[in-house]
Amino acid sequence: MTSPVVSIAYHSGFGHTAVLAEAVRAGAQEAGAEVHLINVAEITDEEWAVLDRSDAIVFGSPTYMGTASGPFHVFAEATSKRWFGQDWKDKLAAGFTNSGSKSGDKLHTLQFFQILAAQHGMHWINLGLHPGWNNSEGSEHDLNRLGVFAGAAAQTNVDEGPDAVHKADVATAEHLGRRLAETAKVFTHGRAALAA
Repeated sequence: MTSPVVSIAYHSGFGHTAVLAEAVRAGAQEAGAEVHLINVAEITDEEWAVLDRSDAIVFGSPTYMGTASGPFHVFAEATSKRWFGQDWKDKLAAGFTNSGSKSGDKLHTLQFFQILAAQHGMHWINLGLHPGWNNSEGSEHDLNRLGVFAGAAAQTNVDEGPDAVHKADVATAEHLGRRLAETAKVFTHGRAALAA
């Protein structure tokens, strides 16, 4: 059996979201996936081809003004060429985002990713974690400290650089990468078994 192919299609304006993309990659690689990082602001024809052959695509963007960044929206519109032929149908999808505020309307960005995936006929993989930091014994160091179910969410102070991305948010993104890669293994092995 070959390793599942996971691509992380992301945009990062100031480097914070790139830290999360690297964490998703680390988690997916740890779970045995072949992983590709694709910066959608400068995507090439070869990278589009990598997305087309991927078993799973993770969408990532900072949350700006309550939604994904402009460069990510440009990428999302460009995927319409794949939508016409349903080229990404039955691939797995997941998402992650970062903003300066604890909420920052990150859920809207993740829902944008979910709808994009649904339009392509993809299967959404959620975070699969209970909320952290929501009882007297919890702490800001818990996985899923922001309590988001749809994907990995992070908060970084707007006056700090990428090295300030919270360690718990990085660990949560790694968890998402592992979960997606493990689910992709099940899907790819299942397809192979059905084809045999």
